[in-house]
Amino acid sequence: MKYLLDRVDEQILGLLRINARASHADLSAKVNLSRNAVRVRIERLEREGFIKGYTIVTGAGGNDKHITTALIFVYRHDRMKGGEIILALRKIPEVVACDVMTGDFDLVLRVESPEADRIRQIWQLVSELPGVRDTLTAFALSSVIRK
Repeated sequence: MKYLLDRVDEQILGLLRINARASHADLSAKVNLSRNAVRVRIERLEREGFIKGYTIVTGAGGNDKHITTALIFVYRHDRMKGGEIILALRKIPEVVACDVMTGDFDLVLRVESPEADRIRQIWQLVSELPGVRDTLTAFALSSVIRK
């Protein structure tokens, strides 16, 4: 039986989207449930697949290290095949997103690294993967919205 979200589940998910590190105590105060009830609901939301994972969005912190971002558009030889390309991309930690696209290109990768040369290395690696016909790379000049 598929679990249906209620108003409290939706509130918890919304609060976790804003701050995935929110404590059970903080969440419980905002949704008017006990800490244990919030914990049980979060565990159920994880089990049912509404929460598939938690992530860290890194910032500069105490240092001024700049992150370079590039989009790599990938054209495959055969649009219907190419699972091995995606398996190879999963192994590259700097590839932070990969989306299958409609239109002229097949995949778009978001690559982030503190070193532009590392993005060049990743571009070269991707362009040499079996099944990749061509690539197009665009570097981001600045990030104005980041969620």
